[in-house]
Amino acid sequence: MEFSNAQRAEVLVHALPYIQKYNNKIVVVKYGGNAMINEALKEAVMGDIVLLSLIGIKVVLVHSGGPEISEQLNKIGKKSEFVGGLRVTDAETMDVVQMVLAGKINKSLVQQLQMKNGKAIGLCGLDGGMIKAKQQDEHLGFVGEIVSVDTQPILDVLEKGYIPVVSSIAFDDEGHVYNINADTVASRIAGELHAESLITMTDIAGILRDKNDPSSLISVINASEAPQLMREGVIQGGMIPKVECCIDAIRRGVHRVFIIDGRIPHAILIETMTDEGIGTMFI
Repeated sequence: MEFSNAQRAEVLVHALPYIQKYNNKIVVVKYGGNAMINEALKEAVMGDIVLLSLIGIKVVLVHSGGPEISEQLNKIGKKSEFVGGLRVTDAETMDVVQMVLAGKINKSLVQQLQMKNGKAIGLCGLDGGMIKAKQQDEHLGFVGEIVSVDTQPILDVLEKGYIPVVSSIAFDDEGHVYNINADTVASRIAGELHAESLITMTDIAGILRDKNDPSSLISVINASEAPQLMREGVIQGGMIPKVECCIDAIRRGVHRVFIIDGRIPHAILIETMTDEGIGTMFI
């Protein structure tokens, strides 16, 4: 589809109020799921993040990496086991998690942002003592619960004009390293930074009133309505912890929180730079 110059100008004019609204504000993006595996979608996400960064928005990218961790564990003949959506993590699994999350995935995202002429720096919760944790449940092994977050390393990186790319690994005072759910990390970081918004990319359209009917999307949910929607079974299964993270971010002072469909190309731009937006917004 070819755009005329006039149409291109029109697009920029429409985006102006949004650019002004978000200028110099922090937006935290939680990146995972299908948008991370599909190469064309990944390229679109990286382009969107660099674009937002260039127009003066401070983007913090927090990523997960479940499928790649499972793939790597398979290669060494280790079966992945999940309890309540959390990966049971023994010492050997934790080594693989750290290698894949803080190493392979983190650095490949940094490289892809730079291929789009962005400036990025990879961090994990160990860097600068950013995320302290404790063991969540001994049956889960090295799965952590956040004790405290020091956002100074992120602020330092943002101040120098880089995009921080953060993997969800944390530590305790005894030197243990923990795997932490990336939604939880994104929500807590967004809260501590008092971000303008938190955008969580998922593999569904948002919160649907009827899970079999895409047209039943609930576009706005007040944080106080969420418990009722959970009781009614509208929010269920793996969406419950995601929604709880969204509500936690709102309570910690994030202005807007979105769950958007990462399978749609340029979903981040549609959400931040248009009236319609997509997905579900929590207020």
